[in-house]
Amino acid sequence: MFTLFYYLLAVVLYVLALPLLIYLSFKQKYKESVPARFFLKNNPPFTPPSEIWFHVCSLGEARALKPILELLHHKVDITTITHTGFAEAKKYEASVRYLPYEIFLPFWVQKHKLVVVLEAELWYMLFLSVKKKGAKTVLLNARISDKSHKKYMKMAWFYRKMFEHIDLVLAQSEIDAYRLEALGAKNVEVVGNIKLGAKITQTKHYLKPKGETIVAGSTHEGEEEAILKAFSEYKKTHNDAKLIVVPRHPERFGSVYGLMQNYAHENGWSLSKFSQTKELVSDLVLVDKMGELSNIYAIGDVAILGGAFKEDVGGHNPLEPAHFGCKIITGKHFFHQKELFRYVAHVQYVGKEEIADALEKAKDLPPSTVDETIDLEAIVERIRQYA
Repeated sequence: MFTLFYYLLAVVLYVLALPLLIYLSFKQKYKESVPARFFLKNNPPFTPPSEIWFHVCSLGEARALKPILELLHHKVDITTITHTGFAEAKKYEASVRYLPYEIFLPFWVQKHKLVVVLEAELWYMLFLSVKKKGAKTVLLNARISDKSHKKYMKMAWFYRKMFEHIDLVLAQSEIDAYRLEALGAKNVEVVGNIKLGAKITQTKHYLKPKGETIVAGSTHEGEEEAILKAFSEYKKTHNDAKLIVVPRHPERFGSVYGLMQNYAHENGWSLSKFSQTKELVSDLVLVDKMGELSNIYAIGDVAILGGAFKEDVGGHNPLEPAHFGCKIITGKHFFHQKELFRYVAHVQYVGKEEIADALEKAKDLPPSTVDETIDLEAIVERIRQYA
């Protein structure tokens, strides 16, 4: 009875959302994902299915799969939610699809031996549908953030029904395990965060600019303004400093460049787009190409890591800038990355208005470092046992 009610509710929500979904289908950011997920455009089932199906949400989770797949040595199927996650997943030896909206899943899902879902991608019809097809289910890198915990507990009755269809939960931390068990999860094991096992490498080597290089990485709307304002203050006494901005989402390249133009004009700074010059020598540089962030961190002295100066994003992965020895400055709203930040030393957590002071303090701090590792072999072995 519950499943029927849930399915009918999902149908009603789908019908009500149709005008918005059609509108979003014409937006650059969603022109592939929305038609694929909500109208099944160019998004057929996996035929024939591989033995193992991984589901991830977006870019970060798709990247986290890489070392797992390298150790697994197994052709897999992958579904994603976002277009950036889809593009990353296409780099692997895998069949890749967008995960359809829940009302389509009972008809779209094929028979796999094992379905592995990353982090907090808890879709009731997904787990129910794959179990009905006879698959084992694993929730990998599972987490419940501080910010989300109370919301999950208010719906604990619902998640208990969902966890009836999940065979194994591999949690990031003891706290996550406790919270997941409170929601009804069974067979929970703490294995750590698989993102610690990612191989961080440069794909290209760029010449480091003269002077101090500050990299504003994975920035979101509103954060660039605060960073540019702080950089304006800092550059008054550190004239050789340069700021390289790498926005999180490519559809924002144009608006971010317009903002940078305003600051460059007001202060008499040089400005360039990386896609046009392939150089990083201007006072301000917009990196308007995807896949370059690690290469840019490799020549950085300080990394201002975005996603945590706003309350609604939850931060981004600090392992990349720490790997390259950048001195990390980030915001205080890093709730989705709390476990990873626990392993990174010498990080400044500041508000938007404190970024300029943090840049000054960074000169006297050692580079950030990663102080933890993870045994991915053991995790892959658990996946093999279920497959």
